[in-house]
Amino acid sequence: MARLTAVISYDYLTSLRSVPYGSEEYLQLRSKVHLRSARRLCELCCANRGTFIKVGQHLGALDYLLPEEYTSTLKVLHSQAPRSSMQEVQQVIREDLGKEIHDLFMSFDDTPLGAASLAQVHKAVLRDGRTVAVKVQHPKVQAQSSKDILLMEVLVLAVKQLFPEFEFMWLVDEAKKNLPLELDFLNEGRNAEKVAQMLKHFDFLKVPRIYWELSTKRVLLMEFVDGGQVNDRDYMERNKIDVNEISRHLGKIYSEMIFVNGFVHCDPHPGNVLVRKRPGTGKAEIVLLDHGLYQVLTDEFRLDYCHLWQSLIWTDMEKVKTYSQRLGAGDLYPLFACMLTARSWDSVSRGIGQAPVTATEDAEIRNNAANYLPQISQLLNHVPRQMLLIFKTNDLLRGIEAALGTRASASSFLNMSRCCVRALAAHKKKNTCSFFRRTQISFREAFNLWQINLHELILRVKGLRLASWVLALLCRLLPTS
Repeated sequence: MARLTAVISYDYLTSLRSVPYGSEEYLQLRSKVHLRSARRLCELCCANRGTFIKVGQHLGALDYLLPEEYTSTLKVLHSQAPRSSMQEVQQVIREDLGKEIHDLFMSFDDTPLGAASLAQVHKAVLRDGRTVAVKVQHPKVQAQSSKDILLMEVLVLAVKQLFPEFEFMWLVDEAKKNLPLELDFLNEGRNAEKVAQMLKHFDFLKVPRIYWELSTKRVLLMEFVDGGQVNDRDYMERNKIDVNEISRHLGKIYSEMIFVNGFVHCDPHPGNVLVRKRPGTGKAEIVLLDHGLYQVLTDEFRLDYCHLWQSLIWTDMEKVKTYSQRLGAGDLYPLFACMLTARSWDSVSRGIGQAPVTATEDAEIRNNAANYLPQISQLLNHVPRQMLLIFKTNDLLRGIEAALGTRASASSFLNMSRCCVRALAAHKKKNTCSFFRRTQISFREAFNLWQINLHELILRVKGLRLASWVLALLCRLLPTS
């Protein structure tokens, strides 16, 4: 790893040294160096496996921080992680369940359905005929993880000595905290059952059932559920699944998790979110997988975050500043708001629901991110640790929306606003004993929700009116036969 750091640094220094900064030649050359370095980093993650792949996946989600060459290259680690051999899988099952595979299963597919940084999943059929998904941890991950984290800590400290303005210790701190939880599959099973109970009112959400009798810290047996990845538009078109409906459902699920419950699934990359037509009813359904990494939000953080999003949605800039600063942004609150929404400051100031994000604005954000790296690094080091996984979750969800072509719709912001209103009202009612006060809060909540519904109705009417105008114009312009 130290050698790779030296090679990458040398490549940047020698390749760009003699080229005028900011010139067209400089930008083209820098992009090539970015790509070479990203590929070297990706190869290193694959070679070292385990923790390194997990960190590589995290880096691949930092669209607001890293150049596109890095994020696009490292994103392959979500679906192309190295696999354990069948002998290694048999060894883990034998050690944890005390039996051979053929004693437990009628059939067990040798080729995994998917491989991730810490484990891989195989399809199997139990002796009683149930079809299951068997998640098996890579055998050396547990022993290697603590050494990997120590090595990363040393390297981050070395980078800080060379570039004092960059603060990446938060990345090591997060790995230290989260890896032990992700390596305990019993914890993952408990998370799955908790979120299934928490969101049981959503009939469009499916969380596979856990089979506890054959689950351990390194082996997790789940109900097998098939489907296409949430970013696969072709699959949805073939199966007549409405892309916009899926995007709305996904937004509702995560708004409920973040704003109402404060219990957030933090790894919604496309391999962990499937879509399908539900057997029997034919309705579209989202299948949520991999429940190893959840962020539990404190009430104080969750309510401040609710207030902040309410302020962003309704363009109350004074409150945007107040609640950004309450969440640790300080004087960098404009940058914080831009990172949170993935919009330019101009769009934030005019209202993020007023117009969808454009390709030009996306390019502007990426270019500015490169210029503000030290400030972004400083910000990430000062916000509450809870915010780091929220940033990651937001970026992964935005990646899905971009793939589906449904990003930043006004309806998604209104759904978020509904959850914020409900969450803030529930907190106020919880903290008062007065019947009159509780009734007052309920009326205020109902009125705010009515306002949101009215605003949504107005937007729909405007949309229909615009569509009718366009249709009338086309009828006038196109000759009739």
